Amino acid sequence: MNLAKVIVDVPTMQTNDPYTYLIPDELSDKIQNGMRVIVPFGAGGRKIQGIVADIDHNGDFDGELKEIDGLLDLDSALNDELLSMSKWMAKKTYSFQISCILTMLPSVMRAKYEKELIINDKQDVDDEVLSLFDGANSIDFKVEDIDSTILRKIIQYRKEDKLTVRYKVNDKAKAKKVYAVKPIINSNQAQDELDKLRKNSKNLAKLLDYIINNNEVTITQRKLVNDFNIPESTIKSGIEKGWLTRFWQEEYRNPYEQEVKPNYPLKLNGDQQKAVDSISEATNNEQSDVFLLEGVTGSGKTEVYLQAIQKALENGKTALMLVPEISLTPQMVKRVKGRFGNKVAMLHSGLSSGEKYDEWRRINNGEADVVVGVRSAIFAPLNNIGIIIMDEEHEASYKQDDAPRYHTRDVAKWRCDYHNCPLVLGSATPSLESRARATKGVYKLLSLPKRINNQSLPEVRIIDMKEEIKTTGDEDFSQELLAAINNRLQKNEQIVLMLNRRGYSSFVMCRSCGFVLHCPNCDISLTLHMDSRTMKCHYCGHEEPIPNKCKNCGSKKIRYYGTGTQKVQEKLQNLVPNARILRMDVDTTRRKGAHEKILQKFGNHDADILLGTQMIAKGLDFPNVTLVGVLNADTSLDLPDFRSSERTFNLLTQVSGRAGRADKEGLVYIQTFNPDHYAIRLAQKQDYELFYRKEMSVRHQTNYPPYFFTVKITASDVNEAKAAAKMFEIQKILKAKLSDQALMLGPSPSSILKLKNKYYYQIIIKYKNEPNLSECLNYILNHYQKDAQKGLYVNIDPDPLNFM
Repeated sequence: MNLAKVIVDVPTMQTNDPYTYLIPDELSDKIQNGMRVIVPFGAGGRKIQGIVADIDHNGDFDGELKEIDGLLDLDSALNDELLSMSKWMAKKTYSFQISCILTMLPSVMRAKYEKELIINDKQDVDDEVLSLFDGANSIDFKVEDIDSTILRKIIQYRKEDKLTVRYKVNDKAKAKKVYAVKPIINSNQAQDELDKLRKNSKNLAKLLDYIINNNEVTITQRKLVNDFNIPESTIKSGIEKGWLTRFWQEEYRNPYEQEVKPNYPLKLNGDQQKAVDSISEATNNEQSDVFLLEGVTGSGKTEVYLQAIQKALENGKTALMLVPEISLTPQMVKRVKGRFGNKVAMLHSGLSSGEKYDEWRRINNGEADVVVGVRSAIFAPLNNIGIIIMDEEHEASYKQDDAPRYHTRDVAKWRCDYHNCPLVLGSATPSLESRARATKGVYKLLSLPKRINNQSLPEVRIIDMKEEIKTTGDEDFSQELLAAINNRLQKNEQIVLMLNRRGYSSFVMCRSCGFVLHCPNCDISLTLHMDSRTMKCHYCGHEEPIPNKCKNCGSKKIRYYGTGTQKVQEKLQNLVPNARILRMDVDTTRRKGAHEKILQKFGNHDADILLGTQMIAKGLDFPNVTLVGVLNADTSLDLPDFRSSERTFNLLTQVSGRAGRADKEGLVYIQTFNPDHYAIRLAQKQDYELFYRKEMSVRHQTNYPPYFFTVKITASDVNEAKAAAKMFEIQKILKAKLSDQALMLGPSPSSILKLKNKYYYQIIIKYKNEPNLSECLNYILNHYQKDAQKGLYVNIDPDPLNFM
């Protein structure tokens, strides 16, 4: 008996145990591990997607088995490595294997489910239900679209077998197809036809001339039109005359159509050469070492990455390079594609679903040797990996917020162990966890202490905005920064300004009663956006018009408080009217390709000032930028999170590194209301080592990572009392099963209690070695699934980066 173990895709009551299905004879020689299949599940003819986890061609089963309905793939969607990884990941992140598998696949390969309503006999149902079918025997239907009276009849008819509901699995993964043409006459025949043509048949002559010179060559119709200036009407005539044949041909979507100039390996300095040699030795010897490449901003880390990748490719291996932000991808892809050409594929959320699917297929088919992308690119189906690189490894965006809550660094280490290859973690400001492991010798530390051009790091000046407001009343621009901006504009140099708050104004308040307009779905104030004339919630997307009077007292004394990037851009344009200003934040980069267009425009010096949020703080390399201004360094400093000082130091150090990267000296201004805070003072000195020692001391005293491990358990429900009660119930389980060594914080409301109409309560567990923890968390994972059917969700986040 041919049997398959299938991991099924069900929304509730998931399990990591696969279901056994009978493989029909017609599929027995076609089915493979890792294939997506359609299987029946439960009662009522429901069809769902599953992934084949194992095949037994000589199986035995005591009982009746359902058969696999069909295949969604011709080849495996997941190779053996990714299947094994999904098991490890489910265990590591306290999630379910099917969630891990779906995370690894492009979104178009996740099944779309539809319901079909079939009428068994038209004489058995009344006219009201019959009218839905409009003469057909079946219709696609959604329960929410059916009137409640008719729906009750449908339910009754279904019980009486007068109607049948059939579930369908629709595969959204579609290849792009274009018209292609091919000559079906030879050169001599084409010459004969050309001799017979009338002199005024110029386009037909061009077509025949193409056939004479390109006999038996297949070409896309679009290329024939564009490159050879042959109209579509002429091609159609050629088909009718029997000169050409036309057919559909599959074509990859091209997410990077711009021509990229080649770039060549640069001469390395001593520190860079030492780093490349150490990494390449691990590649050559197939050692899964982890290297922490700690290099100041502008020290040439990217060139180290590229030459280490080159060494891996020379050994017949592939390479994976990760960056934390989409905004970094265009510049990085340009560098990597310029070095390695068409061998490069990229994966990030700025691509369309079709482009991501095609890039994934190129990688899966072995047509790309180097992959560049953001967090999800860690699952690229590369074979024979020789090196994995994580640039800006300290960035929080490498941690997934939703289940499965994996950290990219952990997955990268797993893949490097699997392929026996090195992992390179690069940063000017490594995470404390990585730096502590390097100090203990778990990671190998490689240092790049100097900029490649021997240029000194930029001078950083701190402006106390408390004093500035007393003097000028301006909370956005100090006089010193404004003078520096005008000075750089006169020199035709460029400026980067960072304000980590988008929108026009932080909130709107009534001056009569103090009422602040809040989001109806979240426990957060709405942000004013002048471009759309709306108040927006940055958490759930709720929008409403700007009020002209107070909703609470009716007063018209409405005032805008706080500053966002929109407001600063408007104000700056008034202060320096001749400056060309570009704004880069979530609002200006929603459209596809917007990141690249803004950066290209700035790089071409079509703008003088780049104003943006933290997305402009890292990775960007513009030689003409000599001034960087941080308009408010305190936005992340006082957040209720033990990592707030680390994040502030990292952000300030990274953005400071955008200045003076070429021959011209750089200058940085940091405007702050906390000028004596150690994170800001040490960022001024760009002294990572001193900050590391200071922050490690704080963490040691407060029992936080990297001295302790942490787990966050969250309960959420539309009813606050239910969410709170569930957390107290979970607290009792934890107290009963965990030792006294585990420290428990909570239950307590989350920092933002309400998000998207749900209330959140949480418990934080801090531990060093807790033998019962894994068993306890798995019990919680499985036991509280049933609550999800009622809308109450319990989530487990191992090693959370955000306690809010």
